[in-house]
Amino acid sequence: MSNSLNIVTICGSLRKNSYNASLARLLPSLAPSDMTITAAPGYASFPHFNQDLPVPADVMVLADAVRAADGVIIVSPEYGWTIPGALKNALDWISKTKDQPFKDKPIALQSASVGPLGASRMQYHMRQTLAAIDALVFIKPEVQIAFAKDKFDAETVALKDQPSIDLIKQQLEAFGTFVRRVKL
Repeated sequence: MSNSLNIVTICGSLRKNSYNASLARLLPSLAPSDMTITAAPGYASFPHFNQDLPVPADVMVLADAVRAADGVIIVSPEYGWTIPGALKNALDWISKTKDQPFKDKPIALQSASVGPLGASRMQYHMRQTLAAIDALVFIKPEVQIAFAKDKFDAETVALKDQPSIDLIKQQLEAFGTFVRRVKL
């Protein structure tokens, strides 16, 4: 493994201007100098998961990106107190590919929500899903941005809350240490 970590982000929101998409786009600028963060290929066109179907080519593109990365950061809202359906569908598809790419892959979670819990229920369910596919989930510090409407700019959707930015930097630094530890 080179000195620099290759991290990909998967956003749980398909909306371009969602708080979580904005948060995912911000991460490269907050990353430690020894970490490169890029967006993983999208999953909006994935069909509903059905094991009777052959694995679509775009599923393999995302699976290959996860496989090639040193770690993954999933940035997602909470829909109906759980994981957004399109994201869960993508995880189901990817987890059924040959040489399942989430096995032993370090994963960090981040979320933003307009509510008071910062999408913590999504993170709880995501941890269960990731455990089922043998991912290695980074636990602390947690990034759960509550009351996002007050912490993101209304026009640009840019995160403006310094305590949240500081927490994200802390998490990215600690996640880098975690990734290196599990990659030894």
